[in-house]
Formats: sequence, structure tokens, C-alpha cells
Amino acid sequence: MKKISHVMSVAILATLPPLAQATNGDQMLGATATQWSMGGATTAQPQDAATVLTNPAALADLDFEEVRYDMGFGFLNPPRKVNGTDSDSDLYLMPAGASAFRIDDRLTFGMGMAGLSGMGVDVPFVMGNNPQVVTTKQFYKIAPGFGYRVNENLSLGAAFNLNYQSLAMAMYNPAISLNRQLPQKQVYGYGATFGLTYQATPKLRLGAAYETQQNMDAFEWNAFDGRYELTMDAPPKLSFGAAYSPGAGLLVEMDIKRIWFSKVLDQITLTTPSGSVPLNFGWDDQTVFAIGVQKQVSPKTTVRFGYNYGESPIGPEDVTSNFGSLAVTEHHLTLGMTRKFNNRVMGSFSYGHAFNNEVSTTDGSQTIELEQNIFNFQISYQH
Repeated sequence: MKKISHVMSVAILATLPPLAQATNGDQMLGATATQWSMGGATTAQPQDAATVLTNPAALADLDFEEVRYDMGFGFLNPPRKVNGTDSDSDLYLMPAGASAFRIDDRLTFGMGMAGLSGMGVDVPFVMGNNPQVVTTKQFYKIAPGFGYRVNENLSLGAAFNLNYQSLAMAMYNPAISLNRQLPQKQVYGYGATFGLTYQATPKLRLGAAYETQQNMDAFEWNAFDGRYELTMDAPPKLSFGAAYSPGAGLLVEMDIKRIWFSKVLDQITLTTPSGSVPLNFGWDDQTVFAIGVQKQVSPKTTVRFGYNYGESPIGPEDVTSNFGSLAVTEHHLTLGMTRKFNNRVMGSFSYGHAFNNEVSTTDGSQTIELEQNIFNFQISYQH
């Protein structure tokens, strides 16, 4: 049973398109180019309609009259290695989109859709009796929500999260005659996000948001020897932000976020025809720090820079249980710009780089390694 548990932990899951290999653990820094270019520091000051995915209260703070649309896509390039062996499939597509509709001076509705987490590898050789790891996980969210301006300073909001998750697992170990290909399966789930913003002074806006644990249905695979089943939820998150606007088109925001990975990725139970097997991934909770700087350099052009840090949720003691999920990046730098084409249409671009990080077992015999390049493009319309 211990051997089976180890093999399945090694081979279980990681992501391919469209939600591939995110950066804060398995969570994306943002959904759109403008959110990425701020390093994910967007809790207090909304950048676009995609705030419905992160802090729905900020919908009420967006500067538009009747309607706003933000549509975009990104490319993720995550070079990664397991024990020095490169993973194949290093380019993934990440779509995102959001809209906001102003009902009156107080109420704004919105809806966002984006791939917000995932993991994955395709490694031809790992170690010993585990010659390959090919795994895929995808997590996509649709979030209708609202922001309501209670008074001149305070806005509240909430969003319902409708989640889609897919998973494929490959398990192979000839030493114990284990060879299973569990194909891509899809499940659905739900959760909610709550938020607030508060204009403390004319120059300082505060924000907070809480995302509940996302409860997902169980994956079920029918293999020739019986049924395999597991449940993989998404973690709850709490974020706080402070945005300072001193004038001259300058904005600085600092965010802190807590992601409770241990609630969903510490240990997962896999039900097999032979009984229940604990999959001990051992992910720790993560605290993320982000800072973003935005400067309007001309009436039509705005530039942004961001930095994001979160300690790897995977430690040396859990390397061999995470060959299929190399979520170990820590330091990220981002930059981007928005260009107004006319009074209603804008285009945005961002580039993010997650610096190379590797985590090894205490004896140095096993190592997982990852870095990332992320390009995002966005077109926005408001009226």
C-alpha cells in the first residue's frame, strides 16, 4: 500500500492548457494583462472588470458610465525539470474575459471568466521504477457578481463562483505491476467571493476580499479493475490591499494574501478497487506579498510594474510526492502598459517572469525546478 501511495503521489496531476502551471503555488497572479502587470496587487484599486473575480466590491469603483468589456488571452511558457530532465509541452494558452454593467450610481453588475489555476508536466524519465510522469490539471472559473456603493467611501460586493476542473493521471511502476492511464475527466463545483473597498482619504483606498473554499465534485474513473475516485477542492484565500494615489497620474498598491493550501493539498484520499490510498502532497499554506506601481505618462499611455513573492508551498520533505506538480516559483517581476486608441477603446499588454527556483530533498538526490514567462494581451471597451 505504501508503494502504491508513493507512485500515485508522484504521478498525480499537473497542468496543461488552458490553465497551466500557475505562479503562487498553483494560483495565477491575475486574469487579465492589467492585473498581471501590477504583480497581482489589485485588491483595493480595480484595474478592469475582471475585479469581479478577485474583489467584486471594486466593481462599484470602476470609472465608467454604462458598460465595460475586457477581453484577452495569454501565453504561458514554463520551463521545468524533474531531476534534471526537461518537461515537454512548454507553451499554453490562457483565455480571460470580464464585463461590468452600471445599473445606477450605487449598483454595478459584472461577470468574469478565466483560468485561474493549474499544474502539469510531461517528463519522459524521473527515477528508478517511475520512468515517466504525464499529468494534467485545469481549473476554470465563471463568476457573476455585483458591487454596491453603500456611501461615498464604502463599497461592498459578492460573486458566486461556478467552477470547472479537469484532471488526468498516469501511473506506472513495473515493480508492483501498476500501469494505469486515467483519462481526462471533468467535474464542476461552486464557491463564493466577498469583498469591500473603503476610501479612507482622498488619496488612500483600502480593500479586502475573501474567497471561500471551492467545493468540487468527485472525479470518477472506470478502469478495467474497477473504479478510481478522488476529490480535489480549491483553497480558500484572504487578501488585503492599500492603494495610494499621490497625484500626477501615479498609483502604488501593496497587497498581502493568505492561501490555505493545506486545507486541500496536504493529503487527498484516492479510492481504488483495492481500498483507500492517502496521497500525501504535503502542501503548506502560503503568504503572498505583492506591490504594483502605475503611472500615466501621457493622456493616452499608462505603464505598470509589479513584484510578487510567495514562499513555495512544497518543501524538501515533499519533493518526491510532487513530481507531477512543480509549483515552486517564488519571486516574480511583471511589467505592462495600456494605450488608449480613442475615448472608448484601449489595448493592454503585460509580461511576467517567475524566476527559476528549485527544491531538493534533504539528501539532494531528487530535485524539482521551475521558471516561467507569461505574456498577456487585452482589449477593453467602455462607455
